[in-house]
Amino acid sequence: MSEVIEIKNFTKNFGKLIAVDNISLNVKKGEIFGFLGPNGAGKSTTIRCLMGFNKPTKGNIKIFGSEVHLTTPKILKKIGYLPGNIQLYDNWTGSEHIRFFEGIRGRSRIAGDLVSRLDFDKSIKFRYLSSGNKQKLGLILALMNEPDVLILDEPTLGLDPLLQNEIHKILLELNSKGVTIFISSHNLSEVEKICNKVGIIKSGKLIVVEEIANLKSRKIHHISAHFKNSISPKYFSIPGVEIVSILGNTFEFKVSGDLNNIIRNISAHSLIDLEITHASLEDIFMKYYERTE
Repeated sequence: MSEVIEIKNFTKNFGKLIAVDNISLNVKKGEIFGFLGPNGAGKSTTIRCLMGFNKPTKGNIKIFGSEVHLTTPKILKKIGYLPGNIQLYDNWTGSEHIRFFEGIRGRSRIAGDLVSRLDFDKSIKFRYLSSGNKQKLGLILALMNEPDVLILDEPTLGLDPLLQNEIHKILLELNSKGVTIFISSHNLSEVEKICNKVGIIKSGKLIVVEEIANLKSRKIHHISAHFKNSISPKYFSIPGVEIVSILGNTFEFKVSGDLNNIIRNISAHSLIDLEITHASLEDIFMKYYERTE
């Protein structure tokens, strides 16, 4: 599987501020890569440099094997891009934007379908669109020519859950046809639903790059135990076990690693109810963040 995006020893400074600090990652053809972190972590700065809008202070970034600053119009036509906080022509309608893009990139086979699926009114001028409808138009323009690679900065920002799900379906459909997708997001459930691999960034530093399947396999569990009688918390002072809350005779635990020790201690007492669930990606994400505090 060839690498579509290569970021090596990339650093971006703005004066004395280090926005991105020496990160390296690769995205292979056909992957959906989630670039995950809170606002201000360095996600949008990385994307702007990936698109060639800003130059790296150090390191290099390649798309399709070419340095970004040497990217040709032929290569640019293979890329669909959605910026954060999209700004387009205020006096143009959605239809006029779509026609303009078709004039540059060729007639779209799927523009009409995207307009319908996203329930977008293309007759309204951009200046009068709500933030959610501006986001819809940005997505239509990014996706409509079925590019080989999509670079999307917070693609479902400001959209309701039903539309978010529709966008996830569209992205998975495009991916099934071989489209490589790079998504910047702080929406953990979004990344968990559609991405194959995730890079977690904090304060400009890349904490980890990991397959989603591997992240989910981390041994973190939630246990809710409702006891018949009052129990002292001291019975659960076990390495890897955190008491999240105690409400009456109900204990909520977060368990890292082996479950056997906590199960033995729980089973020594009379139970009314017991529930064990696997950790979400959010729990694992926060675990990584705690390690770097």
